Amino acid sequence: MTDLEQEDANVREQSLETIRHKLSLLPDKPGCYIMKNHQGTIIYVGKAKVLKNRVRSYFTGSHSAKTQKLVSEIRDFEYIITSSNMEALILECNLIKQHHPRYNVLLKDDKTFPYIKITHEEQPRLEVTRRVYKDKGKYFGPYPNAFAAQQTKKLLDRLYPLRKCKTMPDKVCLYYHMGQCLAPCALEVSAETNERMVQEISRFLSGGHDVIKEELTTKMLAAAEELNFERAKELRDHIMSIDALMEKQKITTADALDRDVFGYAVDKGWMAVHIQYMRQGKLIERHVSLFPYYGDEYNDFMTYVTQVYSDNPALPKEIFLPTMPEQEVQQEALADGVRRTEGDEKEIREALEGWLKVKVHMPQRGLKKQMVDMARDNAVNALDEKFKLVERDERRTTKAVENLGEWLGIGTIRRIEAFDNSNIQGTNPVSAMVVFVDGKPDRKEYRKYKVKTVVGPDDYETMREVVRRRYERVLKDGLTMPDLIVVDGGKGQISAAIDVLENELGLYIPICGLVKDAKHKTAQLMIGDPAEIVPLPRDSQEFYLLQRIQDEVHRFAITFHRETRAKSMVVSQLDAIPGIGEKRRKALLKHFGSVRKIKEAEVTDFKPLGIGEKLASEIIKALQGEAAAPQE
Repeated sequence: MTDLEQEDANVREQSLETIRHKLSLLPDKPGCYIMKNHQGTIIYVGKAKVLKNRVRSYFTGSHSAKTQKLVSEIRDFEYIITSSNMEALILECNLIKQHHPRYNVLLKDDKTFPYIKITHEEQPRLEVTRRVYKDKGKYFGPYPNAFAAQQTKKLLDRLYPLRKCKTMPDKVCLYYHMGQCLAPCALEVSAETNERMVQEISRFLSGGHDVIKEELTTKMLAAAEELNFERAKELRDHIMSIDALMEKQKITTADALDRDVFGYAVDKGWMAVHIQYMRQGKLIERHVSLFPYYGDEYNDFMTYVTQVYSDNPALPKEIFLPTMPEQEVQQEALADGVRRTEGDEKEIREALEGWLKVKVHMPQRGLKKQMVDMARDNAVNALDEKFKLVERDERRTTKAVENLGEWLGIGTIRRIEAFDNSNIQGTNPVSAMVVFVDGKPDRKEYRKYKVKTVVGPDDYETMREVVRRRYERVLKDGLTMPDLIVVDGGKGQISAAIDVLENELGLYIPICGLVKDAKHKTAQLMIGDPAEIVPLPRDSQEFYLLQRIQDEVHRFAITFHRETRAKSMVVSQLDAIPGIGEKRRKALLKHFGSVRKIKEAEVTDFKPLGIGEKLASEIIKALQGEAAAPQE
């Protein structure tokens, strides 16, 4: 039963009445709105130019299926007024990061790129890092991979002798003798010297390779004039290293600006966002994220963009964004109750620029528009690939089910019911059944069984009891019969199940068994009575389907057995105490909630249950003594 089904109808109606009242009180101002479900959990956060119209739009008119799913769970809302769109943008981002609402676009990608960092210290260092903090350090990147970042750092280490050691040593190291460190550990290095090197490194990493190269060339020629050929050769090697480093990256624009180019696409309730990272005019990395979205596509896209740059000081010089699609403009106009024009895109740009202090473009034509279109095309391609993979997997699963029927000689298979037994040395024996329809699990059809008639670890008799109980119920209630029954085991389990079905219930349903190897992995498929091995290839989709079914029923049975065992341990602890029967045991657990709380209680805490001081002392003593026994 879902949460919505469990929710009382009267409570739901009261909540909706409260919403209707609050809608009439909404202001005509910008801000953020916070949607909550019946448990008070925040499920969606949004921003609006006009709160009154935007929030009302959720409860009037028609919506897409995914938005309707969100609306159906809303039982309350709150709002926060802001003085500008920029404040709403920042507030929305912070609220999403704080509450992680299930229907918001969430930046969950663990993909991190390497950056080169100049640390903010008295004696600064260069380092390659994948974590970006607001720690006053200077970050440059991202780089396409760690090797590219390390190669760049290695070149800079040779050109600019900043300190190398993380913790300052008490004497000079090899880097000093190689000329790659000024040894602030032993010698005095002025702040002006460090600042000059930091500025040079920043200029290099910000695209000033050509200027640095010209300066090195001048120094090389001067060293040659002075017949200092060793120094001239060293400088020549530095120049060649710069050329080699820059040659590895293909130039895509005439300028040398750092920019991030965004494109997005939506289909079937999913969104793909593609980011092209361009550094110094070169495309160095691409990254795509895919996720379901529930709001307006452009709003959710902008929510994603704000999360990308939240708490990230390593910003580009420019950000390119796609313009708002025409249908979205019309929807936004209806939602906010104001006419949407190019001025709205201007407001979005200004809000981002005011927050990030970065130039934001929504190009309409030319090379920049082509770059955004290329990012969008990549996003479209990513979505296409996703759906093709899903379709391929579905086709493979369907084909595997069809082929399995042919392998077993039983024709078409649609519904498979699989059983597994679980016990530890015969204690708390349980069994579980899972159902797969057309190769996919149907979890609402799963069933659990506590074994009632079998004493000790008898797998065959357990199988008999559970199969008997299941299919007696199927016959009695007129439930759907399976096309195939799968049991965990070989000849014995198959024979036991067939005996019950055919000789007791008069049912003739194909039964196969899955035999495991020494590593508890599915090894063989058997069918018939007497059972024979089916020569199913272990690398086939059919075998993979059977493995999934066996893993799922085993997981379900083990979980149920652990729950049952845990409850029985509680029962045995209390039942072992003289004077505690079933009635008092239930009363104790209901009153205190757990054995641990009974153990920690005082004698007087038992009075409401009608338990005197003597028995209460014996209960506490028995439970605490049981806890102490293992330690002794």
